[in-house]
Amino acid sequence: MEKDKLITELQFKAVRSSGAGGQNVNKVSSKVVLSFDVKNSKVLSEEEKAVLEMNLASRLTNEQILILNCDEDRSQLKNKEIVTKRFLAIIEQGLHIPKIRKATKIPKSVIRKRIKDKKTLSETKKNRKKPEF
Repeated sequence: MEKDKLITELQFKAVRSSGAGGQNVNKVSSKVVLSFDVKNSKVLSEEEKAVLEMNLASRLTNEQILILNCDEDRSQLKNKEIVTKRFLAIIEQGLHIPKIRKATKIPKSVIRKRIKDKKTLSETKKNRKKPEF
């Protein structure tokens, strides 16, 4: 995955932020909405698209478009940087395939030690009882 080429496929839209803020909110479009079309991406391979569609299924729309918003800062440029970083992190996380766990075999020495410890504990408990005549 090439991040520079992937960023060129992003579509940004500036929207007015919601919430309190007075005149600044009413005049300035500082909220940034990022959209990325996973299905029609030319940078991603078919396997990567399939993995992303599976891993990011809850975040994608019906048309396989990933939409992210950012209105944390008053600056549109900073919001654009924040949402781009967030997008790259989500894509990396979505493409991550965890290693398959291999079951390990318990060594015979460990089994022998456990049985020996059980026997010694059993003997100790037996010795605590009152002797029967």
